[in-house]
Amino acid sequence: MANTNGGGVQTTRKTFAIVHALKELDGARIDELSEHLDMASSTVHRHVATLDDLGYLDREGDVYHLGIRFLTLGGHAQTRQPVFDLAKEKVDQIAMETDERSQFIVEDGGRRMYVYTEAGTNAVKTDATIGKRGPIHSSAAGKAILAASSDEFVADVLDRHGVSQVTPHTIDDRETLLEELKGIRERGYAFNEQESTLGLRAVASTITGVNGEVYGAISIAGPAHRFKGELFRSEYPDLLLAATNEIELKLEYS
Repeated sequence: MANTNGGGVQTTRKTFAIVHALKELDGARIDELSEHLDMASSTVHRHVATLDDLGYLDREGDVYHLGIRFLTLGGHAQTRQPVFDLAKEKVDQIAMETDERSQFIVEDGGRRMYVYTEAGTNAVKTDATIGKRGPIHSSAAGKAILAASSDEFVADVLDRHGVSQVTPHTIDDRETLLEELKGIRERGYAFNEQESTLGLRAVASTITGVNGEVYGAISIAGPAHRFKGELFRSEYPDLLLAATNEIELKLEYS
């Protein structure tokens, strides 16, 4: 069995730490990366030089940025999602019809991850960027995914990640969250009541397969002052249920 604590694995971890730091810092010099990661400058330089030589970085003077070559990897991973094309089509339609922001979100390592997002003409700017991950229990899509998953899966996710408070409105009690998931299973959609971002509400519905596979969830998000009343409680949920049901039928009979 391979030694997972060996030098090769540690080297890989350092490389990916540098990649993530370059994304977080939106570009950096060697000394900035060294300070940010608490890593020797010589070590940072070796990893950066290798990434640069392989074409994964762009250089502006002494500042390094992630290169466009990463886009090909991300695009490949994105389109490998079995329902990506169907979900993308519906997300685009929903964003156009509602003039708000819609997104397709999946579970990744017990967290939520944005796979695709589209903004309508009145959509507010958020940090919902493709590839971004966050706590699964504090979003409408994340709760919808948990509600559609097995009890064993939910228990494992909550054991690993807990139910930390993101905003004052986040459900940060495990038993309360489990009760919330029961209600979501019954009605087929989930709400986000400013639980991930203050001033932002959302509603989501999952896409599931005939054998219980949970492919992800489509959500609509917008400002709390617009997302209220019948629009938020009934019209948007009905719109999402129609969209996800159509996708499920296409998956079943394609």
